[in-house]
Amino acid sequence: MRFDILTLFPELFAPFLASGVTRRAYDSGQVEVVFWNPRDHAEGNYRRVDDRPFGGGPGMVMMPEPLSACLDAALAARASVDPVPVVLFSPIGQTLCHADVEGWAASDGAVLVCGRYEGIDQRFIDSRVTHQISLGDFVLSGGEIAALALLDAVVRLQPGVLGDEASHIQDSFNPALDGLLDCPHYTRPEHWKGHAVPAPLMSGHHAQIERWRRDQRLSITAARRPELIDAARAAGRLDALDEKTLKKKL
Repeated sequence: MRFDILTLFPELFAPFLASGVTRRAYDSGQVEVVFWNPRDHAEGNYRRVDDRPFGGGPGMVMMPEPLSACLDAALAARASVDPVPVVLFSPIGQTLCHADVEGWAASDGAVLVCGRYEGIDQRFIDSRVTHQISLGDFVLSGGEIAALALLDAVVRLQPGVLGDEASHIQDSFNPALDGLLDCPHYTRPEHWKGHAVPAPLMSGHHAQIERWRRDQRLSITAARRPELIDAARAAGRLDALDEKTLKKKL
């Protein structure tokens, strides 16, 4: 799997690639990350990559030619016979969800375009970008943080990256848990500042523990993300005990 990243600030990625459990994927070569700076493909002594917007207004706009030349170099280096997805992180993009992450995790990677300034010339977007992704209804200073978020979400799903292969299966939104939010977790000490670990978790009774966790997932999801309960119900993923729990909690 390979990700080529077009960014004016490749140095922002260095600590991320060398830290945490996900670094295993980069150290082993399981996931390759290559950086491309549009400034290296700009003309003139100042290697300018932005200019004032036509029509006036605040901010600067990234010019299409340096980005396009940079993208051409990245695509040529991949030497892929198949079309390579070109992803732009943008507030108008499709909001990233777990199903999308699973799709990218099973792919060969992509070219990630990190915009800056007021925006990117629309002609580059129209002619070169195949996907637009948003992290949510807010705006960042650039696409680097969004690219890091996508990388982290994708890399942790690769085999052997997490210490326990079952870890991500219990994550929020995972289809293995019917798309529900995760339950609370506890560790030592058993008592902390007047708060005890819930009794079911101390029982040693596997079925009782799993039922408690399921009830917690249902209750938390119903309170925080009721649309996920509706989706699970519509898909036939909730049984009579689940409905009883929801009715009791509601």
